[in-house]
Amino acid sequence: MERYICIHAHFYQPPRENPWLEAVEIQDSAAPYHDWNERITAECYAPNAASRILDGKGRILNIVSNYSRISFNFGPTLLSWMEKFSPDAYAAVLQADRQGAELYSGHGNALAQVYNHMIMPLADSRDKRTQVKWGIRDFEHRFKRPPEGMWLAETAVDNETLNILAGHGIKFTILAPRQAAKVRKIGTGKWKDVTGGTIDPARAYLYKLKSGRRINIFFYDGPISQAVAFEKLLDRGEDFVNRLLSGFTDVRNWPQLLHIATDGETYGHHHRFGDMALAYALDHIEANGIARLTNYGEYLEKHPPTHEVQIFENSSWSCIHGIERWKSNCGCNSGGRPGWDQQWRGPLRESLDWLRGQLAFRFEHKAKQYVENAWKARDDFIEVVLDRSEEGVNNYFKRHAKIELSLDEKVLMLKLLEMQRHAMLMYTSCGWFFDELSGIETVQVLQYAGRAVQLSEDIMQDNLESAFVKRLSAAKSNLPEHENGTVIYKKFVKPALIDLKKVAAHYAVSSVFEENIDETEIFSYTVRSGDYRKITAGMASLAIGRTTVSSNVTWDSGDICFCVLHLGGHAVNGGVGAYFGESLYRAMKEEMVRAFEKGAFGDMIRLMDHHFGTHNYSLIHLFRDRQRKILNLLIADTIEGFVDTYTTIYDTNRILMGFILEEGGMPVPKAFRAAAELTLNTSLRRALSEDELDEDRIQELVRDFRRWNITIDSPDIDFSLRRRFESMMNRLQARPLDLNYLLEIEKALELIKLLPAEINYWHMQNIYYKMADAFCREMSLKASQGDEEASRCLSTFKYLGELLNFNVSAFQKGKNL
Repeated sequence: MERYICIHAHFYQPPRENPWLEAVEIQDSAAPYHDWNERITAECYAPNAASRILDGKGRILNIVSNYSRISFNFGPTLLSWMEKFSPDAYAAVLQADRQGAELYSGHGNALAQVYNHMIMPLADSRDKRTQVKWGIRDFEHRFKRPPEGMWLAETAVDNETLNILAGHGIKFTILAPRQAAKVRKIGTGKWKDVTGGTIDPARAYLYKLKSGRRINIFFYDGPISQAVAFEKLLDRGEDFVNRLLSGFTDVRNWPQLLHIATDGETYGHHHRFGDMALAYALDHIEANGIARLTNYGEYLEKHPPTHEVQIFENSSWSCIHGIERWKSNCGCNSGGRPGWDQQWRGPLRESLDWLRGQLAFRFEHKAKQYVENAWKARDDFIEVVLDRSEEGVNNYFKRHAKIELSLDEKVLMLKLLEMQRHAMLMYTSCGWFFDELSGIETVQVLQYAGRAVQLSEDIMQDNLESAFVKRLSAAKSNLPEHENGTVIYKKFVKPALIDLKKVAAHYAVSSVFEENIDETEIFSYTVRSGDYRKITAGMASLAIGRTTVSSNVTWDSGDICFCVLHLGGHAVNGGVGAYFGESLYRAMKEEMVRAFEKGAFGDMIRLMDHHFGTHNYSLIHLFRDRQRKILNLLIADTIEGFVDTYTTIYDTNRILMGFILEEGGMPVPKAFRAAAELTLNTSLRRALSEDELDEDRIQELVRDFRRWNITIDSPDIDFSLRRRFESMMNRLQARPLDLNYLLEIEKALELIKLLPAEINYWHMQNIYYKMADAFCREMSLKASQGDEEASRCLSTFKYLGELLNFNVSAFQKGKNL
C-alpha cells in the first residue's frame, strides 16, 4: 500500500504591535535585530524559504524552499507584518503555496488560521464567527484562493467552532491525538474508545455535527511530533528521517498518512539549523522514493475518510487539562519558577469578558444608527483592515451604511469598529500561556484592552476604564512590586496610551533635531505643518508652530499648537495644546519668541505652563524608535571622544604591552584589553566601510585581533559586511561580463575569510544561487565561441562559489551547467 508523509508547521508570533501606533517598536532583547519578529524571520521564516542541503563536508549542494513541500499555516497578523517588513520571505510563502498546488494535485500547502489566535471554545459565538470570517478573508486576500483547511489556536476545539468552520466551507482541521474520544468505521454502530491519544493517526476522520454539517479531522502523530519539538531530533537530518519512517507499519492495510504537527519556529528558531534537517529529510525521502510527500488537501481527495470520530470538547494540544491554561491555575506553565502560581488567569479572563460585554452593548447601540447590521459590519471590517486606503474605506461604507455618512460619522464608525477589533485582539492566547501577569504577552493584551476602552470613552464620553481597572485588582501578580492587575495596568498601559496631542508632542520634539518636516508619517498618523518656526541661539533653540495630526486608522484629526525649548544635550521642554484660533496662536507665538530672544528661559517655562498646562513633554515622551535615534545622535560626539581616548591609550602602549605579553610572559592587563577591543573593532568597521578595501590595513587588523586575543564584534561587523556584499552581488547581476568587478568581489571575499569571526553569508549565497544558472550558461556559451574574457569570468565566478561554501562541482552537475 502507498505511504504518504505530510509535515505541518504552525508559524505564528503573538501580535507585538503597539496598539496605538500599529507598529512593532524596537525590542532590545532581540538585538542585534530591531524586534523579535525580525529576529525570528532571520532565524526561521526566511531560512525555510531558502534552506541549504549540504554534502558531507558542510558545503552547499542545493538551496530549496521547505514551504513548497510541507503543509503550513501562518498567523494573519504575522503575515501582515512580513508583507511590510520582510517582503522576500512573504513572497516566498505565497509562491510556495502555488508550488504546492502544482506538486499535489491542485491543492496548495497553506491553511488558514483563526484570525488572532483566540482560544475558540472560550470565545462567544459572535467572536467565533468573526475570527473564522476574518481568517478566511485574510487568506483569500493573500493566497488568491479559498482555504481548504483552518488551524485552530492551540488546536482548542468545541462543537460550535467546528460547526462554524464547516458552515464557511472549511473541509478539515488538525487536532492532537489526545483530543479524540471514540472512532468507528462509517456505517457501523460500534464505537471504539481511543482516549489517551491511542487513535491511529494514519488516516483522515469524518466528524458529523448536530447541524447536519460535516468536517474532516486529521490527528497528528503525537510521539513523533513531540520528538521533533523537544527531543533534539533535528540535530541530524538522518535521525529525523528514521524517526518519521518509524511511524509506518505493515499492519495497516490502507494508504498510510504519516503526519506531524509542531510550531513552525521549531525549524530554525527553537532549533538552530532545524530548517536544514527538514530540507534534508524532505529531499532524502523524495529522492529515494521512501514515501510520497503530500499535503492534507491532496490526501483527503485521494483517500476520503472511512472512519468517523467523536472528540473531547474544550480540549487543546498544549494543556492536558483541556483549555484550563487560558482561564485557571491548572498547573500548566513554562516552569522554573517555584512558588509561583497562575491564579491570575481566571480574574484576568473574567475582567476581559465583562469588558467585552460592555463594549458589545455600546457598539451595537451606537452602530445601529449608521449601519444596517452592526455585527455584519464587524464581520466585513476585515476588508478595511486589509485596505485602509480612502477608496477602500469609502467602498466599505457604501456597502454597510444606512445613509451616506458625513466625515464625522465615518470617524465615529471607524472608532467603533476599531474598538471591536481591539476587543478581539485582547483575547490573543499568549496573554494566558505564560507564568506571570506582568509578562510582556499579558501586558500586550491589556494594552489592547486599554485601546478598546479609550475608543469607547472617546465615543460614549463615560468612565468605563475605572470600573474595568478595579476588576483587574483580583488578578494577583507573583512579583510583590507589581501587586495586581490594577497596578500593572497603571504602570504599563496608562503611560502607553497615545492621543493626537502625544503624536503632536513627538513631532514637535523631533523637529528640534530634524529638518524637512512639512508633512510626515509617524507610524499610523500623518502630521501636516500649518506654521513652523525654529530659532537658534548658541546651544539653545526654540521650535514653535501649529500642525494638523490625523489618524490613518480612525480618520480622527485635530489642529494642535506647540512650543519646544531645547537648551542643549538632552535638556528639552515642550508644551502642546489645542489650536484655538489664529489670534490666540499668534499672541502665544510672539510672546514665546520675545522671551527666547531675551534669553529668559525661566520665563519661557512659566509661559509654557500658562499656555499649555503643567504637563511638559521631553525626550522621554518620544516614541521608542525615534527616541533611540535622537539619543544616538546626542551621544555620537561623546562616543567619538571615548574612541579617540581609547585609541590613544592603545597606540601609546601597544609596544609595551607586546613586550609584556611576548617577552615578559605576563597576561595583558584588562584595561589595555578594553582599549584594544574598542579601538580594533572601530578600526575594522571603518576599514570595511571604505569604498575601496585596503588589503594591507585589514590584514594588519586581523593580526592584531589574534595577537591580543580580542573578539570581533560579530553582529555589528556582520551587518556591515552583509549590506556591502549584497550590494556588490546585486550589481554583479547587472554587469556579468565585468571581469574586474568579479575580481574585486573575489578579493573582498578572500579578505573577509581572514576575519576570526562567524560571518553570515546567507544572503550572498542566495543571490549567487539565483544568478548561477543563467550566468554560467551565458559565459559557457561565449567561452565555447572563443571569448577568453568570458572564460575567465566563468572561472572566477566558480571560485566565488567556493568562497561562499558551495560544492561547485556537484552544484554544477545538479544545475546541469
